[in-house]
Amino acid sequence: MKHRILTAAIAGLALTAVAAGAQQRAPSAGDTPPTFVQPTEGMDHERREVMIPMRDGVKLHTVILVPKGARHAGILLTRTPYDASAMTSLAPSGRLAAILDGYDNAPDVVVGGGYIRVVQDVRGKYGSEGDYVMNRPLAGTPLNPGKVDHSTDTYDTIDWLVKHVPESNGRVGIIGISYDGFLPLMALINPHPALKVAVPMNPMVDGWDGDDWFHNGAFRQQNLPYMLEQEASRDNSVKWWSNYRDDYDLYLAAGSAGALAKSRGLDQTGFWSKVARHPAYDDYWQQQAMDRILAARPLTVPTLLVHGLFDQEDIHGAIAVWQALKDKDGAARLKLVIGPWNHGQQIHEASALGPIKWGQDTGLWFRRTILAPFLAQYLVDGAPKADIARVTAFETGVNAWRQLADWPAACLDDCAGASKRLYLKPGGALGFDAAAGPARTVDYISDPAKPVPFRARPILPVGYEGERTWPDWLVDDQREASGRTDVVTFTTPVLTAPVQIRGKPVVHLTAATSGTDADWVVKLIDVYPGEVAGDRAMGGYQLGIAMDIFRGRYRESPSVAKPIAADTPLLYRFALPDANHVFLPGHRIMVQVQSSWFPLYDRNPQRFVPNIMFAKPEDYVKATQRITVSGPDGSYIALPVVRAATD
Repeated sequence: MKHRILTAAIAGLALTAVAAGAQQRAPSAGDTPPTFVQPTEGMDHERREVMIPMRDGVKLHTVILVPKGARHAGILLTRTPYDASAMTSLAPSGRLAAILDGYDNAPDVVVGGGYIRVVQDVRGKYGSEGDYVMNRPLAGTPLNPGKVDHSTDTYDTIDWLVKHVPESNGRVGIIGISYDGFLPLMALINPHPALKVAVPMNPMVDGWDGDDWFHNGAFRQQNLPYMLEQEASRDNSVKWWSNYRDDYDLYLAAGSAGALAKSRGLDQTGFWSKVARHPAYDDYWQQQAMDRILAARPLTVPTLLVHGLFDQEDIHGAIAVWQALKDKDGAARLKLVIGPWNHGQQIHEASALGPIKWGQDTGLWFRRTILAPFLAQYLVDGAPKADIARVTAFETGVNAWRQLADWPAACLDDCAGASKRLYLKPGGALGFDAAAGPARTVDYISDPAKPVPFRARPILPVGYEGERTWPDWLVDDQREASGRTDVVTFTTPVLTAPVQIRGKPVVHLTAATSGTDADWVVKLIDVYPGEVAGDRAMGGYQLGIAMDIFRGRYRESPSVAKPIAADTPLLYRFALPDANHVFLPGHRIMVQVQSSWFPLYDRNPQRFVPNIMFAKPEDYVKATQRITVSGPDGSYIALPVVRAATD
């Protein structure tokens, strides 16, 4: 009887507790609490989410990851338009290293350094307030007459962090890749006193002159999906769509880049409209080129620029900033690393790129030897000075790291004794001695209806989810192109001695077209022997070492488009991306020339129109292209040749 009474009493208490709990959750009828507090037992860090106020009242969503037990720790900041929450989300292990194993994060360096990791959404993206502007220009300029930009937002963020994160030592570093690499460059403008170090990796620097949007005037139309998804919504929930597996088919069927953009609703967004209105290198582009902006002020923050020789997206930026700053006030604070990487590969395993093997994990070497000690010197209490060369560059071909006093070692063009002319010759020959005799040409037909693919088909979308081949396209085998009749190929005999280049090869192409506009694609290629011992896949491989495109209408000036005089040999001079390579004995050097690189770049109609973005179907015409390969105006590439390799 007593047992029954006790059981009834316990049951009554339980019902009372349930009722009380239900009352505490009222008035919500759902099972999800209004605010959930994440327990941190068993985790090795504490996660804090804050809204940091900027000087104009806008608040920016910021995630702060503090290692448990941290005292006097340095802060490592990344600002991003790519979702701070996703970049710091909880991993099943609850361990910081696993959480940071993603974009912009080098977990071995962050965790090993004991840093407080901070990731912030920029204005207008994901959890942050305000409006989003692609690569928001500098405040107080015609492009941004307001008083805030990424420089002021970084200053205000750092000011808040050093005052509200008691575990820190008051020192802040900023690091990032691509767009997030552009943001550390903006932080160097009027930097906060607590900003002690900056690491811009693969930064977006000049959108027209070789980074994301244009290369020498040719529009990188495969970035249209990025433009849409980045601007159509705050959280990138609006997605690009395609009913083709092969991007070649999609872009060819659309016609012009403008027609495709309109069909996907891009004309409703701000940035595409600006790009479409500014196809030339006018004030819009020049005023926001970061190398120009930074060159106008001294460098006051130690900065490590990181560049990838095979960066498929921003192959221009880091080297451009280096050239702008290396001889300016504060240049002693500047260092450069050049690795054999695609876009951002240095923070991942990097023993190979596509089929090309380097014989070592170059990413791990960089992080351990360069990145970790460089950050520690400025952010960690009592850390020693990093023993790092002014320039550290990986030399492809011999696959070895070099410590250099400057970059490049050779000059950019025909300086006395510092470059060597590699001549295009009749019969597909190539060599360091000019062809004898009068001017001769080699011809090909360029047909916009059948543009040259920039890689083997099917050409998959750029894509950052699922099936991805985009990161490797710069090391694709170029045999796919060399067999086409609309690509002319020039090849040296088999080399009997190494040829070592360091810097920018500069194209001097004398060419005529039957049209009134033309694109010129020039590729410098290392041709492997027909058989490679121990690596059958590399037999006869044609590896691009430096490749780029030039839009002919900008021959006289990048800021003013002009028709080309038809059937008139004219000089087109432009630099290819930097190389640090040794063409080994037994290999051959090849140069390919063509007039389309599709669908990476939009097709040139080959009939001059005011704005190629909106060319009509009837504007696209075949053209006969003639390359001068002998005589006083024979075409050549000025190679930045240095001493013969000794390895």
